[in-house]
Amino acid sequence: MDYLSHNIAVNLKRIRHSKGMSLDVVSEQTGVSKSMLAQIEKGGANPSIGVLGKISSGLRIELADLLNTPPMDACLVHVPDTEPTKNVPGQYRVWTCFPFQDNRHVEIYRIELEPEGAYVAGGHGEHTREYLSVLSGTLEVIFGNDRQMISRDDMFRFESDQTHTYRNPGGERCVFLCFFEAYSH
Repeated sequence: MDYLSHNIAVNLKRIRHSKGMSLDVVSEQTGVSKSMLAQIEKGGANPSIGVLGKISSGLRIELADLLNTPPMDACLVHVPDTEPTKNVPGQYRVWTCFPFQDNRHVEIYRIELEPEGAYVAGGHGEHTREYLSVLSGTLEVIFGNDRQMISRDDMFRFESDQTHTYRNPGGERCVFLCFFEAYSH
């Protein structure tokens, strides 16, 4: 199931339950058959924009309420079971653990740098703050004309609106967490 079908299935069921509605009642209010609604909730149907329009209108919700990433009360990411988002052998591996799409305010990555490895990151836009937490090894962050050494158990924050470089100056792998926060003035 693709992510949009998943979002629609989870959101429709969640919204229907939050309103205390049966499939029969939703069918009456939307003009969409009970069997079609059940298939959508199971992720077995790919509803047209017209059907989604009927559902959002009948439930008195925005179409985006069906399409957006569903809210999650809890989510476990076991990094060894996931593929890195970026992987440059001998240099670095990056895992996107919690993307902005989950909540639109914070994004969290796990990054591993091999000894003497470096990773150049572009700026993340205005009003983006980055927080780093080193789990093992030593990390050097180079941003603008500044540089900061961060060791295990240290945390560091900086404005990440400019190109910056993560570098491992040590002889062991450096593992760190990177948190991005989008903020307004």
